[in-house]
Amino acid sequence: MIATESLSKRFPRVTALDRLSLDIGPGVTGLVGSNGAGKSTLIKILLGLSPATEGRAAVLGLDVATEGAAIRERVGYMPEHDCLPPDVSATEFVVHMARMSGLPPTAARERTADTLRHVGLYEERYRPIGGYSTGMKQRVKLAQALVHDPKLVLLDEPTNGLDPVGRDEMLGLIRRVHTDFGISVLVTSHLLGELERTCDHVVVIDGGALLRSSSTSDFTRTTTTLAVEVTDSDAHPDGTDALRRALTGAGIKLVGHDGLDAEGLPGAGHILLVEATGEETYDVVRDSVAGLGLGLIRMEQRRHHIAEVFRTEEAPRAAVAATAGAGEQKGSGRDEH
Repeated sequence: MIATESLSKRFPRVTALDRLSLDIGPGVTGLVGSNGAGKSTLIKILLGLSPATEGRAAVLGLDVATEGAAIRERVGYMPEHDCLPPDVSATEFVVHMARMSGLPPTAARERTADTLRHVGLYEERYRPIGGYSTGMKQRVKLAQALVHDPKLVLLDEPTNGLDPVGRDEMLGLIRRVHTDFGISVLVTSHLLGELERTCDHVVVIDGGALLRSSSTSDFTRTTTTLAVEVTDSDAHPDGTDALRRALTGAGIKLVGHDGLDAEGLPGAGHILLVEATGEETYDVVRDSVAGLGLGLIRMEQRRHHIAEVFRTEEAPRAAVAATAGAGEQKGSGRDEH
């Protein structure tokens, strides 16, 4: 779907992309990186809207440098920032975008109605966009990216400004774009947990350079740590603490709590992380829970979170940068003296 080779984009004071080489196949792919990592710059280059300084890129087999118009006919794009006209309705706007993509008037109206219903806009689609909530505006932007039935959609931070419920609904819509319609998706985000739940493949970039590209299952492989969650009881109002004491007394090593609510398991903060040394660890945990009269909600192998892998792989870069910075400071000190 997307291929880049040594793609670079340099501005006078910053390098947005640094010799980036990627191969992205069908499915839902997450492009993750902190703000300023080069995600939006990459999308603009892939759409043929911004020229690369060097290197090559192709989308659906089309060269971004020479076939930008053909790419935009076949690709949907949902921009990050608010860009909708406030004085027209969602129906008027999406019909207009469908016509710009080459659909005849009747087909544009039919596709618009179907697409707006798919993204969850019904009667409100006839009201001016200026009165829409942030979530409704994001749905309009998604609809205009889908209305011409593209082979690929590029979604730039589609959950920006949404509350947790709105984020979950948007992520569900994004997943359905692929599962229901067979459209491949490249979605950018700086929220790692979102991509973990939504994407088949994840690409991590940092400072415009590739940090890692692999399937989500590779990122989130299982560990030797057990996640154990229990209910409280009348005898033990804090069941988690009681189980911690019991397991420690039985010689079981505890790693700690899983406190990653947004990216971890439900009930985070009440989940004990237990180091599993063999099958007997499961037996000890089970017997300890039963002996305390607690309810066992879950006992399962914990999976890595993308956030943990990202921090692990980012650490060497940070150390190199810190060392380089210290060297520059020492050098400048000698110059001053």
